[in-house]
Amino acid sequence: MPRGRIPMRQIREVFRLKHEHGFNFRQIAQSVGLGRTAVGEYVRRAKAANLTWPFPAELDDGALERLLYPPAIATCTPRTLPDFQIIHQEMKRKGVTLQLLWCEYRQGNPVGFGYSRFCELYQEWKKTLEVVMRQDHKAGEKMFVDYSGMKAEVVDRFTGEIREAEVFVATLGASNYTYAEATWTQGLRDWIGSHVRAFEYFQGVPTIVIPDNLRSGVTKAHRYEPWLNETYQEFSVHYGFAVMPARARKPRDKAKVEKGVQDVERRVLAVLRNRKFFSLEELNQAIWEALEIHNNKPFQVKDGNRRSVFDEIEKPALRALPAERYEYSEWRKARVNLDYHVEMAQHYYSVPYTLLHEQVEVRMTEKVVEIFHEGKRVASHVKSHVKWKSTSVLDHMPPNHKAQAEWTPERIEEWAGKSGPSVREAAKRIMGNRQIPQQGFRSCVGIIRLGEKYGRERLEAACQRALRLVNPNYKNIEAILKSGLDREPSKVESVLPPLVHENVRGAAYYQILN
Repeated sequence: MPRGRIPMRQIREVFRLKHEHGFNFRQIAQSVGLGRTAVGEYVRRAKAANLTWPFPAELDDGALERLLYPPAIATCTPRTLPDFQIIHQEMKRKGVTLQLLWCEYRQGNPVGFGYSRFCELYQEWKKTLEVVMRQDHKAGEKMFVDYSGMKAEVVDRFTGEIREAEVFVATLGASNYTYAEATWTQGLRDWIGSHVRAFEYFQGVPTIVIPDNLRSGVTKAHRYEPWLNETYQEFSVHYGFAVMPARARKPRDKAKVEKGVQDVERRVLAVLRNRKFFSLEELNQAIWEALEIHNNKPFQVKDGNRRSVFDEIEKPALRALPAERYEYSEWRKARVNLDYHVEMAQHYYSVPYTLLHEQVEVRMTEKVVEIFHEGKRVASHVKSHVKWKSTSVLDHMPPNHKAQAEWTPERIEEWAGKSGPSVREAAKRIMGNRQIPQQGFRSCVGIIRLGEKYGRERLEAACQRALRLVNPNYKNIEAILKSGLDREPSKVESVLPPLVHENVRGAAYYQILN
């Protein structure tokens, strides 16, 4: 992907939010972490490319990028857009005017914008500067999530050791209806699991979820362009909500959840501070009981409580839960090794050999490992827990490796048997004398190919003679053929006289008995 462009995954999210949620450019920009101008540009490019949502299943990231960014036809030198952030700062200095700044801009860009267009662009840019907005929350629209600064304690029943648990808090925007639970970590698995249980507690899914810039949900915290964790984004698609991370150092973005966290700390955790809990399940049961009291507590300045407002206006506005729970998955990046395998969780999984040295994305669930290249799935394996072994697919191998991988002891015997029964028996003994049958494959293949040089009849005769040896092998069979011993008649073994011994009764003995 060209340097400076955002991943195609984010561009796909732009169109999902636009067409499935009906978001405007400002809402999409906040959710995806882009500027409104950039969002509009991607929509314009998609329209010019005649793209409609949903995109075709076969449209991978590479094809999508080529449609959105076709090769430019060089007609004239492009005009450089002024750096309005610097211009805005310079305008605060005494005596500096737009006319002066435009002249300086044109000195560095002789074919740049004219003065009137320069001023228009600057005024348009100024409109995008932050405006403090009144935080009105529509029913069913937003859910704010974060972790409490206070931790809960769980005591080991046998050792008395105290272990601290994290406390997850989710608050709905319109009703302030709150959910909380304790988990051992703020890790990705616990983070996703807490969301799932919050949705089930609310019996629905909001349109937007606003997390703090937590690493579990946001890969890279940034004021204007936070990058969502791949698992969190996949989870959001499954439940049909949009993610709009709170901006760093912007308390207004997360005031609702901070109030929810404060309420949980004061009315739930503080109430439980003197109780001892001996398991996470026991702690959560107490949290949920105290939470019911909190959600049913009457408002001080208006009628009703959090639950009554939730039941009246918030619950009907929530989206329905999906038919199936989200199957937890983790996404990781990997580089294809020389053996066309990628290492994940101390196991090796194959990919098509044509992707050698390419970077791929790996999605791991409890049962499946899927590998993607440029948004297209190129391999799928059953997850293995055997460490430092490999799971390989024949179709992923280059032709020369594939032919060798298809060899089995049975196939080798069948192949050798076409040259004769003695050749088959020789191959069987060679493989049987090895600790691992595969160690004898090459010797067997070499013996079979001797038949191409000397003929099958001679090979059969040579193997028949070699089988009289203790351990037939490629070298002695080849030596027999080279010396022509296979053409010499075999010596007839002498007939031994009957064994005479006092303990041998003979046929006459049984005749007497009869």
